[in-house]
Amino acid sequence: MSGANISSLTPGFFILNGVPGLETAHIWISLPFCFMYIIALVGNCGLIYLIGHEEALHRPMYYFLALLSFTDVTLCTTTVPNMLCIFWFNLKEIDFNGCLAQMFFVHMLTGMESGVLMLMALDRYVAICHPLRYASILTSAVIAKAGLATLLRGVMLIFPFTFLTKRLPYCRGNFIPHTYCDHMSVAKVSCGKVKVNAIYGLLAALLIGGFDIFCISMSYTMILRAVVSLSSADARQKAFSTCTSHICAIVITYVPALFTIFTHRFGEKIIPPHVHIIIANLYLMLPPTLNPIVYGVKTRQIREGVIKLLFKEKDILAVK
Repeated sequence: MSGANISSLTPGFFILNGVPGLETAHIWISLPFCFMYIIALVGNCGLIYLIGHEEALHRPMYYFLALLSFTDVTLCTTTVPNMLCIFWFNLKEIDFNGCLAQMFFVHMLTGMESGVLMLMALDRYVAICHPLRYASILTSAVIAKAGLATLLRGVMLIFPFTFLTKRLPYCRGNFIPHTYCDHMSVAKVSCGKVKVNAIYGLLAALLIGGFDIFCISMSYTMILRAVVSLSSADARQKAFSTCTSHICAIVITYVPALFTIFTHRFGEKIIPPHVHIIIANLYLMLPPTLNPIVYGVKTRQIREGVIKLLFKEKDILAVK
């Protein structure tokens, strides 16, 4: 098909239909997502502020946690405000290029989130298996380079999504049965061949998620071996307790992510569309909402930092 014909079949905008089959319940569906978004904003911004202002938290583990919080809050901000506009004000139109931009940021940031979890696993491996070299290995420069490499990996692997999607002819209309612009949801609106999109999407998921899961698995295998070899039961418990928050974050992130990826490609005839859309939104919202809570509850240094900050604010108010 010629370039002129393709451009003539490119819509000026898409219409995001929200949750198909549950349009009458959009207001009720919006309430938990709005509540989760507020918790995510307050929790992650508070965590970033705390890590930036408390000297006791100026350590590699917490720098990676601040990077995870920044990624999470940016990720949910790319989708939730638009989703709430659909649910509350019936504002369903999104510009074609705006849709491609949202698609890029959603997938790039989810890849970034996965990469940061992998870096945090490596951080735990160094802290437990090489404690005496921890500070010399994970310097500020190394942390910055690792974060930048994770960002560039996401940008380079996800940027082709925009070209692969833009090249498609859209002669079936411009209705997308989703609350945000997802790569395959947009591609399936096309009347062109989307096999290349599906293959590259799966390849990108394997290169990002597969590589990260492999590194996380290898890190925890070596951590487990090191912890089991410790002679003291207290030492084993203390070493493993430093990993519990990270393990919870991995489960919160990867379980809904894997469900969404596989249902998109293999389970559409089995799982109702509204269930798939709700799980896809939870996949973006659960990590930003729960990660600050998990780390706040499980990490003693963060709890102490919050208490110290609260008492400091009270003292300032008392002086005034």
